[in-house]
Amino acid sequence: MSVRMKKKELALEAIERLKKEYPDAACSLDYDEAWKLLVSVRLAAQCTDARVNVVVEKLYEQYPDVAALAAAPVEEIEKIVHPCGLGNSKARDISACMKMLKEEYDGKVPDDFDALLKLPGVGRKSANLIMGDVFGKPAIVTDTHCIRLCNRIGLVDGIKEPKKVEMALWKIIPPEEGSDFCHRLVWHGREVCTARTRPYCDKCCLQDICAKNI
Repeated sequence: MSVRMKKKELALEAIERLKKEYPDAACSLDYDEAWKLLVSVRLAAQCTDARVNVVVEKLYEQYPDVAALAAAPVEEIEKIVHPCGLGNSKARDISACMKMLKEEYDGKVPDDFDALLKLPGVGRKSANLIMGDVFGKPAIVTDTHCIRLCNRIGLVDGIKEPKKVEMALWKIIPPEEGSDFCHRLVWHGREVCTARTRPYCDKCCLQDICAKNI
């Protein structure tokens, strides 16, 4: 049996177990429109989703749609998003992204992966999140939890670069399962397979199949 086949079997088993453990796992960023998820995911870099959810409320009170945010002075955006850290670069990216949506896409978020990658401040992780959560298309979101857990479980071997992890997972994860699987890895990574403490292997639903590369 090939190594890939073993990894594929491991992946399918992990998918099913995590489904039972976290049946309702979803993105923890609050949004009700696609452009708001774009804003939030940019702010979430090196910041908690919980803080982002608080900060964006004030942002949307002042700038309730793409056109308003596109017209907002970068300095005003920065004042509001400052608590998320890296305020200057995040504000610039958000402003440029909203301008591009307004001018090139009639204020709507494109449902094409390559088009998303051309938006300021949008990388592969963000583009995959939008594709999976907003448009229901195959997606693999390689955030820090996904990368850590996939290495620990043994789905990838010592790969830390997000794009390389993503490409490895595309080979073993069924396309329709990728988005939800990555959300469940986030929940599992926060609650059980933690980064800052020893992972709670004794209460892990994957304990008997995990490679335990801790």
